[in-house]
This record gives sequence, C-alpha cells and structure tokens, in this order.
Amino acid sequence: MLTGKCISVHFPVMEERMEFKREQYVDTLIRKQCNHLIKTVTGMRRVGKSYLIFTLFKRRLLSQGVKPSHIIEISFDTFENLRFKDPHEFYPYVKVLVKDDGMHYILLDEIQLLDEFESVVNGLLRMPNVDLSVTGSNARFLSKDVVTEFRGRGDEISVSPLSFSEFMDAYEGSVYDGYRQYILYGGLPPVVLLPTSEEKTCC
Repeated sequence: MLTGKCISVHFPVMEERMEFKREQYVDTLIRKQCNHLIKTVTGMRRVGKSYLIFTLFKRRLLSQGVKPSHIIEISFDTFENLRFKDPHEFYPYVKVLVKDDGMHYILLDEIQLLDEFESVVNGLLRMPNVDLSVTGSNARFLSKDVVTEFRGRGDEISVSPLSFSEFMDAYEGSVYDGYRQYILYGGLPPVVLLPTSEEKTCC
C-alpha cells in the first residue's frame, strides 16, 4: 500500500560537483554574439537557464578575452536586485556601466519581472556596443510568440532538459542502470545531481 513516503531506490550516485557543460547552447549563444538581436533563453523551470548565461556563457566570454567589467549580469528574482524591477532605476544603472566603446554583454535573468521590459530591452538594444541575453520563465516566454515580444528583434534559444547522452556523461554506472534512472527521474539538471534516490523522489 502506498504511504506517501519517499521510495528508496538505490542507483550509483553522480560524481560530486559534476557540471553539465550544455555546449550546444553555449555554442549557439557564442555564434549569435553581436547579431543586434535580443537572445531570449527560454525553457521550463529548473532546466538551467540561469546557469547557462551566468556561468557557462560568461565563462566562455571571459576565455575569449572579454573583460569582467564588460559583462553586466542582473537577476530580477533576488532580494538585492529588488529595486531594479523599476525601469527608472534599472536603465540609468546599466547605462552608467556601459562606460566605453567596447562591446558590453548584458545578461538578464527572469526578465519578465522587470516592469515595462519590452521598452527597456529595446532601448538597450539601440546602444551600438551592447550584446543582450535574457531569460524568462512564465507562460508568455514559453510560448512561440516570444520572438515577436521584442518587435522582431528577438532571437529565441529554447533550452531542454538533459538528453540521455548528456545524462550519461555524468553517470558512473552502466548504461542499463543509467537508462532506468533517467526514465525514473527525468533530465532536469538539479534533480539529476541530487545524491540520493530519496532526495530525487521528493524534489
């Protein structure tokens, strides 16, 4: 009889601090650099959109020689950035940070939380030395209309859960056991990286 408790299923665990590289998405962002479009990274919750732009994409930019001062990153769902939901606070702040003629990479997470975000990002895009990447999580951004949200200036990058191949890059057991775990728990990176079956089931 089912009791509602977490079921214990033992599988080989993931290596600690394993990182999924998501190279196909990083390569896409790099390929679309400076194309004068708003790169809109979409996908379901917990699929890794924030990690993609703030860690993986940023790391690639730094490896290409981009100065840290030329990478501007703001997440609108954190308390310390609460004031930046007001476009009259956010826009002047960013304009001050774009302080020379070099290319500046602006990375914005959960852009739907910024008031009047369409007007704000279109304004930023008019700056000739700005490359803009944003993420969004609500139904509006998960729809196929995302590209038209920015008046034809959007370039959507849809992020999916891990493929089985990506999953197996981090899995230490056999392909057979890996397939069983992948089918049971799915391919959301935070769930995959949890160390025990109890945590995965209750997540």
